[in-house]
Amino acid sequence: MKKSLAVILLSLAVIAAKAADTAVPIFDGKTFKGWEGETNKTWRIAEGALVGGSLKESVPHNEFIRTTRSYTNFVLRIKFKLAGTDGFINGGVQVRSKRVENPPYELSGYQVDLGDPEWWGCLYDESRRNKVVAKSDMAEVNKVLKRGDWNEYIIRCEGKRLRASINGYQTFDYTEPDDAIPQFGIIGLQVHGGGKAEAWYKDITIAELP
Repeated sequence: MKKSLAVILLSLAVIAAKAADTAVPIFDGKTFKGWEGETNKTWRIAEGALVGGSLKESVPHNEFIRTTRSYTNFVLRIKFKLAGTDGFINGGVQVRSKRVENPPYELSGYQVDLGDPEWWGCLYDESRRNKVVAKSDMAEVNKVLKRGDWNEYIIRCEGKRLRASINGYQTFDYTEPDDAIPQFGIIGLQVHGGGKAEAWYKDITIAELP
């Protein structure tokens, strides 16, 4: 039994190493190449990061910047931080998502959330089921989370299984029970409406899996 467990752990380590070896950047830190969204006002590039929102005026509604191509199975690494002075300070990383027609600025799909009081590390179904489908343990998240500073998400999507970690702590391990939910789509970054807030994202890489 112990030998079998050791073999499994070794296999997982090899897979993780291979994923790291094949990771490629999908944001160059300088331009919006490969991304689209409200880049005239809401989104800008600063200090090598994609930055959404403002600390001077409230973000009127959710805004997303999104990849121009779709992904299916992958390991996504992304560093993020939130800043805010008033209202709802929140953002999120969309995976396997799609644009919706009404309202036109929204995305529909899985969102690996971020924000207080208890959104950090949970999996929310944005503009689809509109609920948390996998909740994080905030007592544990608080041990590793650096509020107001840079943190790292590692998000792994394989088949119907989705996992995420913040700074090395796994916040959820979710398997989709609904066969009608698509397991492919674009990646998006959110700044939530309703607050004087900025959502920062940088060092974004993806390793596509079979």
